[in-house]
Amino acid sequence: MGVIRRIAIAVLLVSFFTFVAFFGRLPALRNTPVGALHRVIWIHIPNGLRRLDQRFTSGRISSYTMRLAHTLWNDRHPVVMIFFILLLGVSEILIVPPAWPMLSQSRKATAIILMILPYVFLYASANTDPGYITPENHRHQMTLYPYDFTIFHPGQKCQTCKLLKPARSKHCSICKHCISKLDHHCIFINNCVGYHNQHYFLLLLFFTATLINYATYTGFSLLNGEIRKHLSGWTMTGKGYNWSEYFNIWGWCLQQYTRIGGVTLLCALTAPLVWGLLGYHIYLIWAGTTTNESMKWGDWASEMADGYAFKRAIPSDREKDTAIEPAWTHWPVESEQLIVRTEDGLPPRGGDFGVGEWERVWKLADVENLYDLGFLDNLKDVFWPRYGIFHRKQRRELEAVDIGSSSEDSSLPPSPIGRK
Repeated sequence: MGVIRRIAIAVLLVSFFTFVAFFGRLPALRNTPVGALHRVIWIHIPNGLRRLDQRFTSGRISSYTMRLAHTLWNDRHPVVMIFFILLLGVSEILIVPPAWPMLSQSRKATAIILMILPYVFLYASANTDPGYITPENHRHQMTLYPYDFTIFHPGQKCQTCKLLKPARSKHCSICKHCISKLDHHCIFINNCVGYHNQHYFLLLLFFTATLINYATYTGFSLLNGEIRKHLSGWTMTGKGYNWSEYFNIWGWCLQQYTRIGGVTLLCALTAPLVWGLLGYHIYLIWAGTTTNESMKWGDWASEMADGYAFKRAIPSDREKDTAIEPAWTHWPVESEQLIVRTEDGLPPRGGDFGVGEWERVWKLADVENLYDLGFLDNLKDVFWPRYGIFHRKQRRELEAVDIGSSSEDSSLPPSPIGRK
């Protein structure tokens, strides 16, 4: 059991620190022990190592490490995606040959399908245009979503692409493009997750998690059957055996069937990580937001808690400035509120946008999320993005409307909304 215990501990530690490294900066975890550990890993430990390097090598190691890290984190490369493919492929090579003769025909068919699907959706996620915004498609991209006047305001221009930023878009420094409805840049697919490939990414997570669960179930089922050949009264729960005997029996079985046992144990310990990531993205869809937007909402939550955020109504019949925002969008609703921040915690003075008195906002529950239409419609927007929320007939009618002048004019006026 010593080897098995060490393998289990190693896999758990790698899974835990991977989770902390990638998700510790999320707003929901920022003030938790996970967020604190994330800061230790990414801020305090590197700072300490840099101080030591500065003392002993005058910073030469730090300089080389920073150049390497910049290349790995800021340039597109398939290193992590290749690692992911190898992890899947090597695990399958290890477990399939010894397990194949023990499988029924139905299990073989299921295994073949589940082993193929992650590669299919990995390819689709990695090779699909995530929603690159270009001068040629910019006008169409502007009509996908309206500005919510909270985390997205009209009139803001990308300083790199020199285009007005459509609502829900963000510039990706790795892909070197503004991305429509950017969720995040994923190093596992060497691509951004955005408007056109978010559904493929979710299916990749789902079928990878399903494959891992199926491998775990099948592996333990086969090993349990082999134990039963030697112990006729054996059950998976170990009824009639104490804990020491139970684990010793499993330890013997894992040593006898090392390849099946090792991959099964690996799948059992890593499955929660994949399901957790999938669950987080399902939650984002339920909330009508993205990873990028959730961080913006997290910043607003801090401003609101400090008493620096204010809101007031936007008239539904307002005239849009079509030089900086589209006259219409595919989205079925428009924003009815304006949220601003002040430096002194006092209501904004002046301003000709919006109507009514300024109202202090203390929590996110007091403001609307324009992009949350309810879980089913949010899900539809993810899986059928090219059709929008409106029906085709309605869309054809709307497309007859001129959405205004081209956004390529460098003299476009600044946004009428800003931080006071």
